[in-house]
Amino acid sequence: MANGGLVSSFAVDPQLVRSGYTQIVVDVRGTGTSQGVWDVFGPREQQDSLEVLEWARTQPYSNGDLGMSGYSYSAVNQLQAAAANPKGLKAIFPAAPMSDIVADVVAPGSGYGAGFLALWLFAVNATKVIPDVPSLLRGEFDPVWLRDRLENPAIFAKEFLQGLTAPNVESLDGRAKELVQLNSVYREALSTDTAKVEVPTFVVGGWQDLFTNFEWRALEQLSSLPPDKKKLVMSTGQHVTNGWDMLGRPGEPPSMGVLQRAWFDKWIKGIDNGIDQYGNVTSHQQGGGWIQSDTLPRAGQEHRRLYLTPTASGTSPTSVEDGTLAASAPGSAAKWTVSPGVTTLCSADTNRDQIGFLSPFDFCTADNRTAERGALTFTSPPVSRNTSINGPINVHVRTQVDATDGFYAAVVSDVSADGTSTVLTTGSMTVSIRNQLVESKSGYAPNGDLTDPYYALDATTRDTVTPGAIANLDIGALGTDALLKPGHRLRVSIYALNAPRAVSFGPVSNDSGLKPEHVLIDPANPSWVSVPSDRPIG
Repeated sequence: MANGGLVSSFAVDPQLVRSGYTQIVVDVRGTGTSQGVWDVFGPREQQDSLEVLEWARTQPYSNGDLGMSGYSYSAVNQLQAAAANPKGLKAIFPAAPMSDIVADVVAPGSGYGAGFLALWLFAVNATKVIPDVPSLLRGEFDPVWLRDRLENPAIFAKEFLQGLTAPNVESLDGRAKELVQLNSVYREALSTDTAKVEVPTFVVGGWQDLFTNFEWRALEQLSSLPPDKKKLVMSTGQHVTNGWDMLGRPGEPPSMGVLQRAWFDKWIKGIDNGIDQYGNVTSHQQGGGWIQSDTLPRAGQEHRRLYLTPTASGTSPTSVEDGTLAASAPGSAAKWTVSPGVTTLCSADTNRDQIGFLSPFDFCTADNRTAERGALTFTSPPVSRNTSINGPINVHVRTQVDATDGFYAAVVSDVSADGTSTVLTTGSMTVSIRNQLVESKSGYAPNGDLTDPYYALDATTRDTVTPGAIANLDIGALGTDALLKPGHRLRVSIYALNAPRAVSFGPVSNDSGLKPEHVLIDPANPSWVSVPSDRPIG
């Protein structure tokens, strides 16, 4: 992973310094050794970024030409700053960024990203109390820094707990309430209009990364940039292992550090090194190799329906129910029930949520069959030829809940001949936001099928149901790139919870009572999954 360049992207890149660049690393206000109160991507923090850029541009050692580098949080900062088009900014290299913080991480799939948020908030709040050791060794100490830490020891802890436990939206206050209100000032600050970015942008992401939701859409969202000024590389890593497969060996892209230096040399120094002619998209297929293309999804992919049927596939005997994905609608009806559970704690989704820290424990994260013990599974027949799956996946499912709200999660996996179930992508959906679909931001197949649903995520306009009501839900999964090899199958697993990746928001949990939920298999109103592939499956 270190050889892939993540470390140099996250911290100081000595190769950049040796190449004549001055690199400045700044602790966000209220974190690390910076004074003040952490604004968590808010308006004051965004203004800080612009002020730091202006300061750097006017230093005596600067020629006024700037680039921005950084990983994760500092990748988001780059997009926020670049959207304001500050003077002197010539290029950015955001690795593992996101553009809509609520949709990408706070409320993934309309759930509540409690697992990652707990890890992240604890890490930042804990490390911000570590003093500036070099200053201490010089006999210096910053009393303002200490005062700020004592006055604000746990930023966003209150909001986090409210999101998890609040019985209703009315009981939320402050920024917790603003987060769930679509047009609040803070909510709007957490969404970056990447169409305003006009500087050359090179994005690195991963198909199992925490922020895949934006990363795979990056080129489309950077709509003001021509192809030579925007590039995307998608690894197969998680958040802290992205780039493990980028070592510059034959058939692999160079490391992040090499690509970053080439990008800056081209757009900041003006060196004609050819990086602008690099492939628009360089993607490591899950289950396959690296592929370059002009777009995501690649040309030749067609969305096709695979129907959820009650016919036993015989491939998942330990799941709650074992069904089949078929090319035609089911011939018989069924009502299958699934209960909220914790089997997903042992899954690749948990590893994604915990940013890859569980990767060494392959017994728990590499094979999803343990998690599927708490799921309804639907598995296709094996494919006879290599089959590419590239793009967004939508699970359209007919549901019934015994309360006024409910929460469903869908996980798509690649099942090998020996039964190993490898997670490809994931999504979730809250019953009460089913009517918040934003058609102008959603994707559709030529036949009109919804393929990439986008929801407003406004908790103040939730539409609860009468207990026993039937509702059709469209559960959008993160975009993916995968190769099903001969003998492999596609599986969709449906859960009533996906802890800790996405659990239900406090008011939703209160309204649902965490009761068992149902999937209705109805020949007259079939459930299906829309899969983008280069040939039919099953």
